[in-house]
Amino acid sequence: MIAKLLHNKVCIVTGAAQGIGRAIAEQMAMDGAIVYATDMKEGAMNDWATLLSKKAETKVQPLYFDVTDSASVKNNLQAVYKQEGRIDVLVNNAGIVINRKLGMITRDETETMFRVNVIAVLELISLVSRLMSRNGGGSIVNIASVTAVLGSAGQVAYSASKGAIIAMTKSAAKELAPQKIRVNAVAPGIIKTERFEELYQANGEEIEERISRIALGRLGTGADIANAVSFLASDRAEYISGQILGVDGMASI
Repeated sequence: MIAKLLHNKVCIVTGAAQGIGRAIAEQMAMDGAIVYATDMKEGAMNDWATLLSKKAETKVQPLYFDVTDSASVKNNLQAVYKQEGRIDVLVNNAGIVINRKLGMITRDETETMFRVNVIAVLELISLVSRLMSRNGGGSIVNIASVTAVLGSAGQVAYSASKGAIIAMTKSAAKELAPQKIRVNAVAPGIIKTERFEELYQANGEEIEERISRIALGRLGTGADIANAVSFLASDRAEYISGQILGVDGMASI
């Protein structure tokens, strides 16, 4: 029997209650990983995790904490390490989007995005890399955005936060390479999630126009992103680090 892509790897996925994060957690479980799925809302993933554990024949464990709460992040990472004896993969997916044009977005909104999208990710990488180094390495996959690569009108602050993720990914990859820890990022394009449905209701014509500029002719799905993340997390990508993988259907935004 051929071993599954992530057989028995201990993987943590932040922001896994819905959307891209849930798709990533589900794919990793189906690929044989032991998955710790995190979210802020207590109880949000209990039933889903139980069903997925049975379907994938692996362990899917919900964790509930705020990624901006330093003490809680540290306690939960240490608890996973104590339980499993290692952490092989961290997927930094948790994030927020506040779409406002220049002159309209407030300082509080911008700072909130940077706390969640940037500072929390930096702290998670700092903490998990110490634990990964004890076991000879690991893989960190950050979720960036095509907006950080191509730019997007009306998303300047959000694009800046995801641009920081790209810079962080490249620098962390260089710093952590001697410890055999790989750091990569996936930059999704327009992905059909619950968040997309909300945006479409508010700005349908603009969204349709953006979709028309996707060269492959369709919206992305959570599965498109999840497959890319699983590959980068796996040993098949053992010689890949510091890369930003666009999964956007060749979008032009």
